[in-house]
Amino acid sequence: MNYLVAVNKVLQRLRERPVEAITDTEYSQLIGLFINDSKREVEESWNWSALRTTLTLVTSAGVFNYELNGTQNDINVLSVTNASTYSFLTYQTARWFDTQYLSSAPATGAPTYYSFNGVSSDGDTKVDLFPKPDGVYTIRFNVVARTLDLEADADNFNVPANPVVMLAYAKAVEERGEDNGQMGNTAYMVANKALNDAIQLDANKHPEELIWTS
Repeated sequence: MNYLVAVNKVLQRLRERPVEAITDTEYSQLIGLFINDSKREVEESWNWSALRTTLTLVTSAGVFNYELNGTQNDINVLSVTNASTYSFLTYQTARWFDTQYLSSAPATGAPTYYSFNGVSSDGDTKVDLFPKPDGVYTIRFNVVARTLDLEADADNFNVPANPVVMLAYAKAVEERGEDNGQMGNTAYMVANKALNDAIQLDANKHPEELIWTS
């Protein structure tokens, strides 16, 4: 669903006239803010299939810190693989990495461990690898990557639309202060049910992630 369609769906539920552009009125711009706030909350509520992607970095000999371009420091890592050696990388703590690199001669070779270490000047997550790469390796990060705020009317979002629209509607009802909050409470209940239903449907695509093992 695109930004303008989502805003108009909320406006219609509020018995307001639909707009041709989100900037048409101050109120439609406010609803636009609620849509972005709601999109963010929905994106953060679950590891949605629609937000899953693979980020690839290619190592160079002697370099152990890399930028994950496009992440904007807002990802969940699902798995990390070394496509060159057909193996998985394992997460280690920053302290563990510090210990390895305090050595006067840190081990070199194919990376088998990773840890996050800082953010680039443009806001992307940076990651350390160990052993220090001794050549070219293709490292793949399978992640859930949240999206930036919607700006243009035609900007699309990929998470389920109904929870986003219903949550934005609840925020709008709350802002109006209708029915001393009773109507707002009902709207939030409907929004939460829409979100729970959407999560349940999406979770069926990855049932193994809901099974706990020791």
